Amino acid sequence: MEIHVREVAAKPTATTFKTSLDTDWLKQVRKDVLSASPMDVNAKAWGEEGIAHVEGELSLDVELSCSRCLEPTKEHVVLPFHERFKLEASMDGSEPEDVTPVEEDKLELEPMLEEMLLLALPFVPLCGEDCKGLCHTCGTNLNEHNCGCSNDRIDPRLAALKDLFKDSQS
Repeated sequence: MEIHVREVAAKPTATTFKTSLDTDWLKQVRKDVLSASPMDVNAKAWGEEGIAHVEGELSLDVELSCSRCLEPTKEHVVLPFHERFKLEASMDGSEPEDVTPVEEDKLELEPMLEEMLLLALPFVPLCGEDCKGLCHTCGTNLNEHNCGCSNDRIDPRLAALKDLFKDSQS
């Protein structure tokens, strides 16, 4: 998906476009992604004062592995965006800070949208805020049932001290 910055910046009327982008790359980048629908992009592009505006939203459904219990959890991601571009050769320093300078007229938007999606995905996906995770000893999913394993963690270097006060407490 590409735009021509010079052409868009010169047109004050908006051009709308819809597309669906492949998300197979997402499983390669994030190992907790189990599946993802294609990324739907609805956007419009227009020019204003020599600046090319691209505004819209991307959306997709993604299935992630919960960071605590490893069960699948579904997320619906809707991400609005508004980016502004101007040819670097025509920049004079009076542009707003958020205008991205571009070297060539042809601008590929897909890498920008992919980066935005990666930043919008939860860093630590959870199936629920109250997820108990897996037992550290036997691996049982503690959301389904308790395993009965002892939760007493004793540093092996200090294990000899655990019985030190046993006789005095009786």
